[in-house]
Amino acid sequence: MAAKFMQLVLTPAVQAAQEHYFGKHQSVAEAPERDPFTDDEAAFIAARDSFYMATTNADGWPNVQHRGGPPGFLKVLSPHQLGFADFKGNRQVLTTGNLNGNDRVALFLMDYPHRERLKILGHARVLDARENSALADQLTPPPELRSKIERLFLIEVVSFDWNCPQYITPRFSEAEVEAHIATLKARIAELEANQSPQKAR
Repeated sequence: MAAKFMQLVLTPAVQAAQEHYFGKHQSVAEAPERDPFTDDEAAFIAARDSFYMATTNADGWPNVQHRGGPPGFLKVLSPHQLGFADFKGNRQVLTTGNLNGNDRVALFLMDYPHRERLKILGHARVLDARENSALADQLTPPPELRSKIERLFLIEVVSFDWNCPQYITPRFSEAEVEAHIATLKARIAELEANQSPQKAR
């Protein structure tokens, strides 16, 4: 657990709630200005094909948006920076508008098969892909999606936290299911091919 994350989220109100339910509260006396990603976080992020990102609008209402793409479309640009290309969507641009007033974001990344989740806090800014073609090329995964890119997100990471696997129900994508059953399909095909004519009748 990164110390800065807990220092940020353990507000007096949260500590009061902990006191109410558990008779004591957690605290973090010292923490670095930012917690850098290690190889573990970088590898986890590179394997994801989706994540959720939360922002807050000018009236204080939170908004959570889903972002998806090929595995690795959310890129670790440095131990303190993430970037991704934003594809054409429903034209609401809620996240982009919210970030004009408050640049704080929370990202939630899930690995359902392995029951792992990573939370990330940071400050985000949005760039017009038409005005930043070199960066758009760098963030586009793969090149054939380049024409679908409208905006670019750069996130200065403050900290992160790994959650426990408790209560995460394993779920699998179509590709993951296919990989698991490929051996079974091959074995079935082998058995069918070796069936004698007598048994086949």
